[in-house]
Amino acid sequence: MTRKLLPTVMSLLIAGGLICATQAVAQDLDGYSGAPRTEIWSPVPLAYTDTEQYKKDPPYIIGFSNASVDNTWRLAQLHAIQAAAARHSDVIEKLIITDANNNPSKQVSDIEDLLQRGVDILLVSASKSDALDPVVSRAMRNGVPVIMVDRRITSDNFVSFVTASDEVTGRIFAQWLVEKLDGNGNIIMLPGQAGASPAELRIAAAKSIFAQYPDINILDLQYTDWNPAKAKSIVSAMIQKYGDDIDGIWNDSGVQGGGSIEAFVAAGYEPGTIPPATCADLNGCLRIAVENDVPVLNFDYPPAMGGAAVDLALQVLAGAAVPRLYFVNSDVVVSKGHETASVRADRWVEDYVRMDKPTDLILSSGLGPDYDPKTFSVDYPQ
Repeated sequence: MTRKLLPTVMSLLIAGGLICATQAVAQDLDGYSGAPRTEIWSPVPLAYTDTEQYKKDPPYIIGFSNASVDNTWRLAQLHAIQAAAARHSDVIEKLIITDANNNPSKQVSDIEDLLQRGVDILLVSASKSDALDPVVSRAMRNGVPVIMVDRRITSDNFVSFVTASDEVTGRIFAQWLVEKLDGNGNIIMLPGQAGASPAELRIAAAKSIFAQYPDINILDLQYTDWNPAKAKSIVSAMIQKYGDDIDGIWNDSGVQGGGSIEAFVAAGYEPGTIPPATCADLNGCLRIAVENDVPVLNFDYPPAMGGAAVDLALQVLAGAAVPRLYFVNSDVVVSKGHETASVRADRWVEDYVRMDKPTDLILSSGLGPDYDPKTFSVDYPQ
């Protein structure tokens, strides 16, 4: 992260005296691009996998068994993998991609086929954790290293799991809201799907923060199924019930985040009067926030983890030790003027949002600001 501080000296001649003032103005924030912060800042020992047994000379054949490409997030992850393979075409001979269309039986067959085709390493995003466990475990027993991406299997029979932290998401959203409200106010919580591990982990993490502040009250909690229309309906009912008693909106994703802000707009709230809210992943949540002057914190679950998995695969095949759990970085994106003591911006919302792009665009693909899933094309080895 780069925060450029530009001193400006103004010399003013007032009543025959020279008054000098120096003003430091925070300007460009260009994001964080260093080593994973969850790794270098972890206060506890981390587990690493010794991959010396998998070391071999290039060129490599990499297999990617994908659960599906049924939404723009998963499409961005696929594109990130393809782009990374193109970037490393000097050592990657072939990237073979299969799509299970969310069918665990097909994905088992896909992996068996990839093993028959002699892949040097497997990337797997599991459609169902328990159903994929036996075939992934068998690959590992047969000497083919497996990196799980986004979705893991039930057991620990893999070299590394590349993901992002749901606990960090839940905590940082809660801490920012607490500090925006000076430790005193009413929060509505809008998680995703009941029973889904990302939603439940994020709720628990957020509540662990809220519990530390006795003057923070959870006014209501309702699941949105990660559906913007359902979120809008739920929040519309909350506005009718609680009105201006709602001081902050905790969304565990930008999918329902955009819908929650839409409800306030539809209820007649003017720009600048909607409570602070949290967003993630979707461009639409940030667009409506900027349009209505809503203070937001955005912290993505980045599909860029696909590209990180390819980079990690090459480390494995080079025999380097790799983390058992690899949490990819996500930029902390805050509306200008709305940083808090604990939550400082890597980027500004106003610079990160793409006002000219669709609402369902995923911003954290790692493929640059001009990424468009509809036009994306890359010449990767296949």
